[in-house]
Parts: sequence; C-alpha cells; structure tokens
Amino acid sequence: MVVGIPNPFIWFRTRIYFFLIRTYFDKEFNIEDFTDGAKQAFSHVSRLLSQCRFEALEGLVAKDLIGKLQEKCSHLALSHQRALSAESDEIMYTTTGDVSIYYDDDGRKFVSILMKFWYLSSVRLPDETVEGARVFQVSIGGDGERPETKRLLTANYEFQREFTQGVTPDWIITRIEHSKLLD
Repeated sequence: MVVGIPNPFIWFRTRIYFFLIRTYFDKEFNIEDFTDGAKQAFSHVSRLLSQCRFEALEGLVAKDLIGKLQEKCSHLALSHQRALSAESDEIMYTTTGDVSIYYDDDGRKFVSILMKFWYLSSVRLPDETVEGARVFQVSIGGDGERPETKRLLTANYEFQREFTQGVTPDWIITRIEHSKLLD
C-alpha cells in the first residue's frame, strides 16, 4: 500500500480551483471522473511511448511535445523505454499536483491540471540510473519460487483543455515527465 499525504495548502487550493471550474467553465466537471480518465490516458500514452509509436500520440499529446518525446526516446536504452509503460493495475497512487486557470492575450480560456502517478514496473533497471525509485520484493506464486522485484516509479502528466466558446471540449496532454527516464 502506498500512502501519500498531500500538502494541506495545495489540497485546499486545488479544491477551490475545482469549484471554480464547475462554477464558471464546466458544470459537469468531477475530479473523481477526471482522475479515472487521466489514469486511463496515462496508461495508454505511456504504453505508446514505450513502444515508440509517436504517430499514435496525435490528438492525445500536444503536437510540439510529440517531437520532443521522440527525440528523448531515441536516446533511451530499451529497458528504460519499457519502464515508461504503466498498465492500469500497476498504478498504485494518483494525486493532483497543481491546477491553473488562465486566459491568453486573445481572450481564450484554459484549464491545466497536473496529475502525479506512482506505478510499479518489473523492468530491470540499473540501481544508479533511476534516483528516487523504490525497490519492492513481491512474491508471486508458490513458496519455492523466486520473488519478483518491482520498482515504484513516478510520472507527471499535465492535462490541458481550452474552454473558449465554440472550441472542441477535449483534454490534451501538454507535459510528460517520467522520473529520471525522460529528463
């Protein structure tokens, strides 16, 4: 079990932003539903990243970010690429990192929500390459079998949506960070 204790100030501030989003932008907005959708998107996009399927990221990830990810992934070792992938059942903990509401110079309205994910990976990585990764021994199977080693890795994905009148109401990922894998 992974336990996270949020900063009370940040927790309170995000709740105010959620209230403002529901009041002024989207009356149907619900953080629980958003978090469920963010987990699904994280799992799907991380799998595509690990397979270097960058063309499949279009429409899910901001166009300028896809090129940057392609450049970063081209320099990764195969084990690091595989460690990017997080299946839904491997996500141990998810929390909101930051929420912002802003307007650009043209009067367009945007909401950004940074989500933090902690997920298990059984990919073998050298100990010195992934700072901050926790190592767990997980025993799967009978008593005579060797325990499987899993690492707890972290990732931050920022989701953005434009709330300007007449714009398609889609969330898009504008930032992707995987702990020491995609620096």
